Amino acid sequence: MSPAVLILLALGLGLVGWLAARSRAWAFRQGERRPGRIHSLPAYHGWYVALWAAVPAAAFAIAWAIFSPQLAIQSVLSDPAAASLPAFGMERDTILAEAAAAARGNAFGVFNAAADPLVEPFRHAYALFGTIGVALTLVIGFAGGAFAFTRLKPEFAARTRVERAVMALLLAASLVAILTTLGIVVSLLFETIRFFGMVSPLDFLFGTHWSPDPMSAPSAGQGKDFGAIPLFWGTIFIGAIIAMIVAIPLGLMSAIFLTQYASPTVRRWMKPMLEILAGVPTVVYGYFAALTVAPAIRDFGQAIGIASASSESALAAGLVMGVMIIPFVSSMADDSIAAVPQAMRDGSLAMGATTSETIRRVIIPAALPGIVSGIMLAVSRAIGETMIVVMAAGAAARLSANPFESMTTVTFQIVAMLTGEGSFDHPATLSAFALGMVLFLVTLALNFIALRVVKRFREAYE
Repeated sequence: MSPAVLILLALGLGLVGWLAARSRAWAFRQGERRPGRIHSLPAYHGWYVALWAAVPAAAFAIAWAIFSPQLAIQSVLSDPAAASLPAFGMERDTILAEAAAAARGNAFGVFNAAADPLVEPFRHAYALFGTIGVALTLVIGFAGGAFAFTRLKPEFAARTRVERAVMALLLAASLVAILTTLGIVVSLLFETIRFFGMVSPLDFLFGTHWSPDPMSAPSAGQGKDFGAIPLFWGTIFIGAIIAMIVAIPLGLMSAIFLTQYASPTVRRWMKPMLEILAGVPTVVYGYFAALTVAPAIRDFGQAIGIASASSESALAAGLVMGVMIIPFVSSMADDSIAAVPQAMRDGSLAMGATTSETIRRVIIPAALPGIVSGIMLAVSRAIGETMIVVMAAGAAARLSANPFESMTTVTFQIVAMLTGEGSFDHPATLSAFALGMVLFLVTLALNFIALRVVKRFREAYE
């Protein structure tokens, strides 16, 4: 039985409860000597019963969808047809998966002859537990709706109960982001601790040689191959230096033009066109960097006498990344400049300052906190970029200030370590989690700084 069927059944019970309770509440109003003395509107009575009928039933449906497949497998394993199965291992799981897929109709047949006798037991188990799921969903939904229905009275505070339920729902929704962040931190922290149990944190954070081999056997002196300084330098050089050299001037100047010089017609057309850059997939930027920008930079470097100019270079990735994050800088700067009170502009112009002097000495200093916060958010976005670096920057972990050479970043190495064939007990694979932890902490710090700057900006003009 599909989980969607059980959830739709729960919603149907909620709809029936809503209609029944609403009719009952209207009967209360019509039966009173003085209509209108009912505590809550009929709709609130309906929602009260609907919540009691639908929410427990839907929660059970979700839980049943998680546990019923395991119950079906246990039922099949107890069948005599499963006596010849291997006790444990991948072969046993493959046979059960083939039989289950054929029983659900997701496959036309089975390739393994040992799975064929299990198809019918799986069908019987799925039918049995599907029927049980429907019956229990109906029972739970009807019991919850009946309990709520018996509490309906003219003086019953249904509105208060429904509003509390909605508040609890909003609180749960707000906790999703917090719990997700906590889950990310815990998972990264657990694997990072495992990694630092194999490799010294000093070798990782301050070493200058990065060449882990996921296929080699772990050894006592392996820490010398996990020096992450070249990765940190590549991340900063590409994302926080080259990209920002492109994004900050272009983003800030475009914001100044759109807010101070452009006519309403020009602004109405140019601002959406500028923000389209934020909606372009990063893989498209990566293709553009690899196929167009990188060869042009290589040819330019060789033309001016740089023999080490490569078709995979930090400059190619940084330039395209800077173009990608222009909308981040421009939008924040635009909002910050627009938030500067008009009186400050008028006062500067009234004192005889020109428009350019007003922008340079009044508007930009006043909007600087918001501009800085936008730059910090853009930096955090740039250092977390993956596709452009993978396709245009290269894989060489190199400590170099030459932008024409290939260079790698933290995000590239995370992809390389986690998409290989290495074991998750190998330090090379676990190093991806340590790199992710460092990147997470850096990004989190940049976001905190940006939020702090935004807070100061808001306090200045509220």
